[in-house]
Amino acid sequence: MAAIDVVNRVLSKVFGSRNERLLRRFGRIAEQIDALEDSYRGLSPEALRARTDEFRHRLASGQTPKDILAEAFAAVREASWRAQAHRHFACQLIGGMVLYDRCVAEMKTGEGKTIVCHLAAYLNILEGKKVHIVTVNDYLVKRDAEFARPIFELLGLTVGYIQSQVDPGGHEGIRQKAYACDITYGTNSEFGFDYLRDNMKLRVQDQVQGPLNFAIIDEVDSILIDEARTPLIISGPAHDDVSRYKWADNIARFLVRKQTAANHDTAGRLRQWGDSPPQELVNNQRFEDAVKRFRIDPYMLSEEEAEAIGHVQYFVVQRDRKATHLTHEGVAAAQEEAKIGSFYVGANMDRPHLIENALRAHTVYERDKDYVVQNRQVIIVDEFTGRLMHGRQWSDGLHQSVEAKENVPVKEETQTLATITI
Repeated sequence: MAAIDVVNRVLSKVFGSRNERLLRRFGRIAEQIDALEDSYRGLSPEALRARTDEFRHRLASGQTPKDILAEAFAAVREASWRAQAHRHFACQLIGGMVLYDRCVAEMKTGEGKTIVCHLAAYLNILEGKKVHIVTVNDYLVKRDAEFARPIFELLGLTVGYIQSQVDPGGHEGIRQKAYACDITYGTNSEFGFDYLRDNMKLRVQDQVQGPLNFAIIDEVDSILIDEARTPLIISGPAHDDVSRYKWADNIARFLVRKQTAANHDTAGRLRQWGDSPPQELVNNQRFEDAVKRFRIDPYMLSEEEAEAIGHVQYFVVQRDRKATHLTHEGVAAAQEEAKIGSFYVGANMDRPHLIENALRAHTVYERDKDYVVQNRQVIIVDEFTGRLMHGRQWSDGLHQSVEAKENVPVKEETQTLATITI
C-alpha cells in the first residue's frame, strides 16, 4: 500500500491531479472558443440564429456534442454579448464545460454563475433535450429567466419559468406553455410539486411538465443536501370534525400548565439540595445525568430520567424531530381532565394523537419563526428561505392544531395524497 501511495504521489506531481488535468483540457478548448470570437462577431442576426439549426443537423449527421462544443459555446457567448452586454470569460467557459460533463462547478459570488449555465443548457438543447434550471426562490427564477430570454431568442430558442404564485389548479395552460419552452426556470419545490401533480392527473393531456432530460441546479449543496431531506407533500381533505382540535388544545394547555408547575417544583427541590442531595443519590450517575439534562431543558427528560430525580413528566419534547409524546402520567392526567375512562378503546383511539399534535403546536412550533398569522390564517414559513408558503398546510392534523392554538378558524384536516423527496 505504501508503495502504491508513493507511485500515486509521483504521478500526481508529474501529470497533476484529475482536476488539474481537466482544467488544462478545458483551458485548451476555451482558447479555441476565443479564436472563434471574431468570426462570430461578424455574423448577422439571421446567420447567428441559423447556427442552431446547423448544429442540430451536424449532430443528426453523426457528429458528437464534443465536436461542436467550441462553436456552440462561441455562439452563446456572442448572443450574450449582443443581448445583455455580458461576455463569457475563460473561467465561465470552463464552468460551462464542467456543468455539461454533469459535474459540480464551484464558483464564487461575482464570477457569473447566471451566464455559465447558458452554455451547458444550449449544448443539451442541441441534443434534443428539455432543460430545467433550478434555483432557490421565485425572485431569482423570474430575474434569471427574463435575463436569459433575449439571449436565447437570438439563437432561435425559447425560455419560460414557473412560480408558486401561479395556481397550478387553475392555470395548467400557463404552466404547459412554460414547460413547452426549450429552457424552463423554477424552484426545486415547484418542479417537484408539478411532478407529483402530473402523476395524479387522469389524462396525459392534462399533464404540464413534459420530459425530464437535463437539469442545472443553482446552490446545489443547499438543494441536494439540506432541502433534500424535507419531503414534498400534496394533501387532501381527511376529517371534517374540527371541534376535536379545540378539545385537544384545551387538554394540551392543561398539560402544559401541569408540566410548568412540575418543572418549578423540581427546580426548587434541586436548588434546596444544592451540592448535598439525599445520601442514596450521591455518586449516582443516572441521577447526575438527569439533573444536567433537566437544567438544560426539562421538557426533554425521558420518563426514566424524570424518575431518577423524582420529577413528574407529563410529556416529552424531542426538539430535533419537532415531536412530542405523552408519558403514562400525561395520559392519566389527560383522561381525568377529559373525564374519559380510557383513550385506548373504541372511538377514543385518536385522542392521544390529537393531544400530542396540540402539544407540538404549543411547545415546538413558534409563531413568527415556523409560521405567521395573517388575516386569521396560519401561514407556514419556509425553514430554508424564510419565505411565506401561501396555500401550504402541515399534514396529519398538525396545521389544525396550530390554528386551534392561535384561536383562528380551523380548516378541515388533510391527508397525504402524494409525496416525494428531491
